[in-house]
Amino acid sequence: MPELPDVEAYLGALRPRIVGQPLERVRVANPFLLRTADPPLSAVDGHVVRELRRVGKRIAIGLEGDLWLVLHLMIAGRLHWRAAGAKLAGRNALAAFDVPHGSLVLTEAGSKRRASLHLVRGEDALRALDPGGIDVFAADLAAFRAALTRENRTLKRALTDPRFLSGIGNAYSDEILHAARLSPIALTRSLSEAEWQRLYDATRETLRAWTEKFNAEAEHGFPEKVTAFREDMAVHGRYGKPCPRCHDPVQRIRYADNETNYCARCQTGGKLLADRGLSRLLGTDWPRTLDELEALKRR
Repeated sequence: MPELPDVEAYLGALRPRIVGQPLERVRVANPFLLRTADPPLSAVDGHVVRELRRVGKRIAIGLEGDLWLVLHLMIAGRLHWRAAGAKLAGRNALAAFDVPHGSLVLTEAGSKRRASLHLVRGEDALRALDPGGIDVFAADLAAFRAALTRENRTLKRALTDPRFLSGIGNAYSDEILHAARLSPIALTRSLSEAEWQRLYDATRETLRAWTEKFNAEAEHGFPEKVTAFREDMAVHGRYGKPCPRCHDPVQRIRYADNETNYCARCQTGGKLLADRGLSRLLGTDWPRTLDELEALKRR
């Protein structure tokens, strides 16, 4: 699932391409993509794109008339920049957003259609689509700690809960916890002062480093290969491969549709966490599917 660094890369690539341009029309090939009916999608035709925002893991396209198109790519949705009027070919092509000199095409791999498009009017309606997580770059340590201790959750769950933090998912939570040398199953209300500082610093630095890397890549072309699995990641998706810090093999925990990668030596004092007792613990602390996690709303 595209997370904060990936979404920021998309936004960086899209700004010079569509901001200030009229959105001629939106073509939707799959009716299940559009989740709103009022205003009608035709209301955006010809309106100039005024700004782009990240709303959690969503991409918000602001147009004249206080209209907002809000895209949530979910797990398998991806964006592509194509020639103007690009044909929506194949079952994976869901929509195209046409401007005079190009088309932004949305695709979604697989058979499940999880990606969504909302059209809303006004800041209040846009805010209602935001689960409410704080921006880690705008928060100090105290605000960060307060957000994550609203509930006594495992660090893995807390980092990825969209009500607590904005834009972090399965991939970067693994990378953050490895950088902070913290166990994914440590409870938020059990951390020491030193551990909170490490977690705060690791969260900001990990997200900043990957965002800068992807933005630099986007300067040379539209980001076409957005993936949760990167060869230069430390632990995520690297089960059995050597930890870059200690060279022990990376371990994993599997539960429901989710997987957590970690280094036992660096993060858990050498203890392997993948056992039935742990699965029961995670079962009570983690939604059964990523869809359930993404559906969480502020309260």
